[in-house]
Amino acid sequence: MTDICIVIPNYNGMKYIRDCLDSLMCQTMKARIIVVDNGSTDGSDKAAAEYEGVTVIRLDGNYGFCRAVNAGIAASDSKYVILLNNDTKASPTFTEELFDAISGRDDTFSVAAKMLQMYDPDRIDSAGDLYCALGWAFSLGKDAPAGRYFKEAAVFSACAGAAIYRKDLIEALGGFDEAHVSYLEDVDIGYRAKIRGYKNRYAPKAVVYHAGSGTTGTRHNPYKVRQAAANGIYVIYKNMPVLQIIINIPFIVVGIVIKAAFFAAKGYIGDYLSGLKAGFSLCKSGARPQHKLSDTGRYCLIQLELWMNMIRRICG
Repeated sequence: MTDICIVIPNYNGMKYIRDCLDSLMCQTMKARIIVVDNGSTDGSDKAAAEYEGVTVIRLDGNYGFCRAVNAGIAASDSKYVILLNNDTKASPTFTEELFDAISGRDDTFSVAAKMLQMYDPDRIDSAGDLYCALGWAFSLGKDAPAGRYFKEAAVFSACAGAAIYRKDLIEALGGFDEAHVSYLEDVDIGYRAKIRGYKNRYAPKAVVYHAGSGTTGTRHNPYKVRQAAANGIYVIYKNMPVLQIIINIPFIVVGIVIKAAFFAAKGYIGDYLSGLKAGFSLCKSGARPQHKLSDTGRYCLIQLELWMNMIRRICG
């Protein structure tokens, strides 16, 4: 068993994949690299296979982020797994810093890297994810100056675009829920880990540069709006007991109304509403774990965090 395996999901990533892999060839701590290709047609899978020590797993179609990373995790032979988007370039100490941040911490499920914007590296892309009572997930530090968020901290969940996870806990949690396909799957699995009592953290010295939307193209587009809206409903359904849903309904409704107004202004209101509808359909067919009374204390702590994150979001 190796210490670390890096899993990179890829779909038509020719524009980025070489830069990503070149940066991983220069790491101060070596790791096995697995590229899981979602049926690319642009030759990016062949480009990845040219690198010595890189294993390429080819899927027969584009199944989205979750199925790809699950396939890579299953093929790994390491204690820890780093998930990394293909549209990234890692700093030389990226792997080592993530390993140092998680090794020896048995209470930690995941650690998020500091993601800087590739085309504006003086700005943060993400310092981990937060989730709040409005039913919103958001990237901590988005667009803030790169010098901020320089201390290690707890976060609600790690952004799976650049984060390290304990493989045994991923497996114990049943892996990334493939019903999500893409978007909020990292919030979901981080949420499930918190219910079990594990922590998610942020490591500011593990720096990676992220182009953003390397597969889907833009920060907002019809697919992303629909998928994120659907998965937002599904995250609530899966992870909140009925009483907690009732407590949060007023906030969730306000959150939906605000987002509907935002996407109406952007011209995506139809996509947002169809995503909400798909989310409720997903709740009927998707998995809902059994919520245990013995976890009540953890649900209470999570609820306090949801309220605190809501205040943090509103106040900026």
